[in-house]
Amino acid sequence: MSTKSALPQLETDFERKTRLRKVAAATIVGSMLEWYDFYLYATMAAIVFAKVFFDPTNPQTASLLAFSTFAIGFVARPFGGVLFGYLGDKFGRKRMLVVTFCLMGVCTTLIGLIPGYATLGIWAPILLVAIRIVQGLGAGAELAAAAVTSYEHAAENKRGSQGAWPALGLNLGLLLSSLTIYALSQVGEDFLINGGWRIPFVCSIVLVMVGLWVRSSIPETPQFEELKHYAEHRMDITKQSPLLMLLKNDFKGLLVVLVVAIGYNALSYIFKTFSLAYLTQYQGVSAGVTSLAVTIASLIAICMVPLFGRLCDRWSSKKVLIVGGLGAALFAYPFLSLLGSGQTFQICAAIAVATGILAPMMFAPQGAFLSRQFPTQTRSSGVGTGREIGTAIAGGLAPLGALSLVSASPTHSTSGVMIILIISGVVVVVGSLYDQGRRHSTAKN
Repeated sequence: MSTKSALPQLETDFERKTRLRKVAAATIVGSMLEWYDFYLYATMAAIVFAKVFFDPTNPQTASLLAFSTFAIGFVARPFGGVLFGYLGDKFGRKRMLVVTFCLMGVCTTLIGLIPGYATLGIWAPILLVAIRIVQGLGAGAELAAAAVTSYEHAAENKRGSQGAWPALGLNLGLLLSSLTIYALSQVGEDFLINGGWRIPFVCSIVLVMVGLWVRSSIPETPQFEELKHYAEHRMDITKQSPLLMLLKNDFKGLLVVLVVAIGYNALSYIFKTFSLAYLTQYQGVSAGVTSLAVTIASLIAICMVPLFGRLCDRWSSKKVLIVGGLGAALFAYPFLSLLGSGQTFQICAAIAVATGILAPMMFAPQGAFLSRQFPTQTRSSGVGTGREIGTAIAGGLAPLGALSLVSASPTHSTSGVMIILIISGVVVVVGSLYDQGRRHSTAKN
């Protein structure tokens, strides 16, 4: 069956541009919310949650428990990826974009409304963990839904640049949240602990309302509409479960996505999460400095993502992904050395290169690279399942493991963290080399 839809050929140029603008807005705003919450939660877990949601009589234990709630959110991600990936292949991409966005957005707002330990005692952290798990279900499907939607709406020669839209949303979310935290931190840490931290969580409901309006206005993807039309005449397609088809026919593609996701997320979450906790706990760096560094990195990344997307169209998403993995492995030692200096300029430089250039170089190609590992009928399940299992393994464990290694070292050495970074970069490269995309498309992206 051809993967080319007749639908775009029936559109006028104006209609096509209007459709793509809506799809761009819908995919970008979802990633914005996910990563707005990501940086807010990671920062607040490092500097506030230990004092708000846990017993303050043992600060070190409370700090580790608070940071562990960040990792707990990853437990639910693979379940969300499998469930909503399956539903996306069964009922369409658009519906899942709306459902996953609702789950993430409502939970982000609810986190800002949970009473603290002083009010609820042990029920405060229990509620926090419960909401994080539900939120993880939505976050676990968000990237797959956004990436597949962008990929299937794109022309073959634009799948790299349009597949990078979720990566652009990621960095816009980081920028928005880092600017928010930077502004709040200028008031003082006491203000944050005494309720100021709740403001950005509760205010996220505005972003949720806008996102729901945008996502409800987009059309279904042309490729899914074609598959649905084909299935009406060939009922054998719909009789089979997308998950069973995935395991039977596209298992190699699933492994490629899993391996790349493990390597990338280990790198990304150490760059973005471990660094915040390490700087706060072991270098005495304020939230103002870390948020300033992330703000600078996000501004750089917003400029770099479109460039890397265009390079995917020109060279291939595989090549860009490999270069990013190699660059991350080579930057491991300089990154940790710069963080260890404790100096503002060096910290900003480290996070700017890691989060502003290297992470986008690996994330921008993933919309096209991961989607092309599968045919239309298993694409949502494949990307959602493989990526989110990899994210759960590496995204939750890598920063927590890295922080534990530093904590266990008498000198708080980061040598173990450097080894994790190097191995993770190599894993990205190895996974990319086993690209299965040629089986499903003639396009290089």
